[in-house]
Amino acid sequence: MSSTVLLAQLLNGLQYGVLLFLLAAGLTLVFGIMSFVNLAHGSLYMMGAYFAATAFQYTGSFGLAVLAAMAGSLVLGLLLEFVAVARLYRRDHLDHVLATFGLVLFFNELVRIVWGSQPVFLQVPEFLGGAIDIGGFNYPAYRFAIIVVGLVVAIGSWVLINKTRVGMLIRAGAVNPAMVAALGVNIRLLNAMLFGVGAMLAGLAGAMAGPILSVQSGMGESVLITTLVVIVIGGIGSVTGAFYAALIVGVVDTLGRVFLPLILRQVTERSFADAAGPALASMLVYLLMAVVLAWRPQGLFPALR
Repeated sequence: MSSTVLLAQLLNGLQYGVLLFLLAAGLTLVFGIMSFVNLAHGSLYMMGAYFAATAFQYTGSFGLAVLAAMAGSLVLGLLLEFVAVARLYRRDHLDHVLATFGLVLFFNELVRIVWGSQPVFLQVPEFLGGAIDIGGFNYPAYRFAIIVVGLVVAIGSWVLINKTRVGMLIRAGAVNPAMVAALGVNIRLLNAMLFGVGAMLAGLAGAMAGPILSVQSGMGESVLITTLVVIVIGGIGSVTGAFYAALIVGVVDTLGRVFLPLILRQVTERSFADAAGPALASMLVYLLMAVVLAWRPQGLFPALR
């Protein structure tokens, strides 16, 4: 195993991790603070990718495409919160699951009607189409840009939660929403804002993932499962935990898929290693989650109360 290959895969894992964080940051706030199980979060990621692809098709500007994805997902999230989600806050979690699962089916069919069943492709912007030199080897500039965007969002989220009045209200609302409301804070508006920001971050993740994945109906389901794993490992309601857990899951998943089949080839037949390696690699993050739950049920980096 060369150091260049290992470094490339570590960066790929970091890039995958920051994409997971963009999804997990909003979802962990909605789940941890509002106690709302939103299975439609992956659909907001998918819609963001479609918004970006459509905007890029008409404008040719990747920057405008990202802005369209964020704005469209924000508006869609606020609309969903007002029309459906706000009516479910006081209901049982089973009602949350059933309602948002119905939204998943709705959005999957909606994109088939509007954009068709074939995948839609979003091109990498020209100015990020090359590679950058990192320690003597070339790494795709666009993938590196995803890492930078994710880190900027992580820093911004930390500042928002820990250094602003809004963040103070968010943390207080997570502990005792009734008391915060009694002090004159509009909890209804705060919840809507949280849901909208989470939707916007999901849309941003979809826009950033579009050029390296095919934009298609149902693309949000698989990434949502991994995002839930991230939230459980990091600690429900903890943005900091979501960030560290996303990086851990991204690196473990990427390195496992690349190197586990190679390791198995050293001890088993090649055909068995090629068949069993990918299957075992896909289980790694779930095994990691099981170990964390057995050791620290509250997560590695739980939110401070």
